[in-house]
Amino acid sequence: MITALDHIAIAVPDLEKSIKRFMDDFGLSFDGTEDVIAAKTSTAFFPVPPTNIELVHPLNGDGPIAGYLEKKGGGLHHLCFRSDNIEEDVERLTAKGYQFLGDAPSPGAHGSKVIFIHPKSCDGVLVEINQPADSH
Repeated sequence: MITALDHIAIAVPDLEKSIKRFMDDFGLSFDGTEDVIAAKTSTAFFPVPPTNIELVHPLNGDGPIAGYLEKKGGGLHHLCFRSDNIEEDVERLTAKGYQFLGDAPSPGAHGSKVIFIHPKSCDGVLVEINQPADSH
């Protein structure tokens, strides 16, 4: 079951500059960075309880975020909903006709399991479902 809005992800062309903006200009607490090899991204998190802002940047200049930045130059990338049972949510949403950008959940930041719903299934919005590591 979906339990919360986990994070809002923003694709950024310059990760360090964006981290500085969110820390210095907006005064948000910085929760560190993490490379997510499976997604080919470097991430930076800013908790804004009860959710987070996630900055995503291409890891080694490669992956889907690189293509997004080439096309759009940055901006809102996706919404992420937290799940307490990602497999059940995928099964339920598949039965309702949702299409996913993968066959099964894959590794995400902080040891989570993630899967993305194709934007065609959500009025053009890329939606991620995330099951935190502590609820596996």
